[in-house]
Amino acid sequence: MTLRINPRLAEKVAFFFLFLSTLLILIPVFSILVIVIKNGFSALNWEFLTGYPRLGMRAGGIFPALVGTVYLVLGTLVFSLPIGILAAIYIAEYARDHWLKGVIEVAIVNLAGVPSVVYGLFGLGLFVIFLKVGASILAGSLTLAIMSLPVVITASREALGTVPRSFREVSLALGATKWQTIRHAVLPNALPGILTGTILALSRAAGETAPILFTVAAFYLPRLPDSVLDQCMALPYHLYVISTQVPNVKLSLQYGTALVLILLVLAMNIVAIVIRAQFRKRKLW
Repeated sequence: MTLRINPRLAEKVAFFFLFLSTLLILIPVFSILVIVIKNGFSALNWEFLTGYPRLGMRAGGIFPALVGTVYLVLGTLVFSLPIGILAAIYIAEYARDHWLKGVIEVAIVNLAGVPSVVYGLFGLGLFVIFLKVGASILAGSLTLAIMSLPVVITASREALGTVPRSFREVSLALGATKWQTIRHAVLPNALPGILTGTILALSRAAGETAPILFTVAAFYLPRLPDSVLDQCMALPYHLYVISTQVPNVKLSLQYGTALVLILLVLAMNIVAIVIRAQFRKRKLW
């Protein structure tokens, strides 16, 4: 005897579980946002955003930490974007189907899953101690760049793969070299995906604590850095410090710092979405 299931009923059951799964993801996220906004919104003012910490970080603002985070993000962008794009171009366009290519691809995937604290220890050993750069913005940016490279390479490679093969064939048929084809026919059309992946990688780097803990972050430094060889404060580590290491800090300051960090990451994600939408309008396929 064959049991027949009503297709409409099965569809409704499937949609119900899909909707339930979505709620299980969204409810905790929105709950966290509501709690952070409720407790931290009162701390957001001009003095908090542009002031320097005072009284051992029990009062004042987060301006040095905010600027330090921006410096680290820009440094990560400078190092990770060109290297990531060039590596993706080599893997997607030049590398032949060989066992070595497979090893490289597996290594990139595995590197994306390495805990951030391991990258922090690697940066400490290589940049701070071995190369004697010291705990500095340069060491922190290089460490975050290495941590971001797997995401940038993967996103760039996927973006290059979405460009139709016919674009390459037409360009080569017209007499262009392989590099000219990549430069003028492939890269411009893959740019939306590359930029989106890069910005998402940078947003992750902006919220990391472990890598900067070993390579750049200062516990209390109420001034701006003078060069890339100086230490700096950073929002993730600053939030950790005032939440766990400094007693008698107002709850609003802790949640206010968390809210600023969330807004910074959210702004970077919005920029990625806007860039992707603008470039998609110009697509010819």
